[in-house]
Amino acid sequence: MTFSAVPDFINSLLNNLYFILERFNWWDVVDLALVTMVFFVILLLLRDTQAMVLLRGALLLIVLISLLTSLEVLPAFSWLVRNTLPAMLLAIPVIFAPEIRRTLERLGRAGDIMPTGRAKTDSQDAIVAVVSAAARLSERRHGALIVMSRTDSLDEYVSTGVLLQARVTPELLLQIFYPNTPLHDGAVIILGTRVVAASCVMPLSASGVLTRSPERQMGLRHRAALGISEVTDAVAVVVSEETGNISVVHGGRMIRRLDAERLENILRAFYRPLEQRRGLMGLFTRLFPRRSGTSREEN
Repeated sequence: MTFSAVPDFINSLLNNLYFILERFNWWDVVDLALVTMVFFVILLLLRDTQAMVLLRGALLLIVLISLLTSLEVLPAFSWLVRNTLPAMLLAIPVIFAPEIRRTLERLGRAGDIMPTGRAKTDSQDAIVAVVSAAARLSERRHGALIVMSRTDSLDEYVSTGVLLQARVTPELLLQIFYPNTPLHDGAVIILGTRVVAASCVMPLSASGVLTRSPERQMGLRHRAALGISEVTDAVAVVVSEETGNISVVHGGRMIRRLDAERLENILRAFYRPLEQRRGLMGLFTRLFPRRSGTSREEN
């Protein structure tokens, strides 16, 4: 393109823009707003997940393939892309299956605005017991994983452990997680004020959060805590066996290096009466929880 052709190009571009704006109406504004909203929601749901990395790679590959297929000097490559594109589209749900499932589960939980029978208001006693036990386990450097149920059912994971159905107390939790006892491996599941089961198997997280941590003392307990928080709305309390650090995990986010006071404040915030979270703002908060970082460390 020569310099003399630049004004003609600009005039042609302005004429095209004028042609489009001349036929623009309010329905077009609504249409564009809906499309923008769809992409905005998708990006929010995929934020801080492994799917975002895959999405960037897929977009880069699509742009590169589009540029190459637009060249008339590459007919064989264009034929290959046209014939393999349907198979690539069918492969997308397979590649993104975990992220699609997690997104649909989050949407399903967000639609449940009204509290269910599993959302106990008497969980404050359980919080006191968990905080006391976590502090004492931290002092002794006894590893522990305590999963506290909220509104999602954990029956699938209860069935993998040993049923207890006992009232939660600090002494019971200390006994369960005493090293080399039969129930110290796995997680304890608490529903309301009762320890439902111990030695339960939790799903392990594959999000890669722990590999990006500046410290590498986090092992299977932390991966299991992240995993259960990614597939349910439960709150997990982890005590590190190596360092004695206390962590809280919820919604795929981890807050580390907590003392007893901070731990109690965070747990009470999670178990406020659900009536405070009704309405559109509650729905939006549950769809798009605030993310100040996937893992936070407290000094």
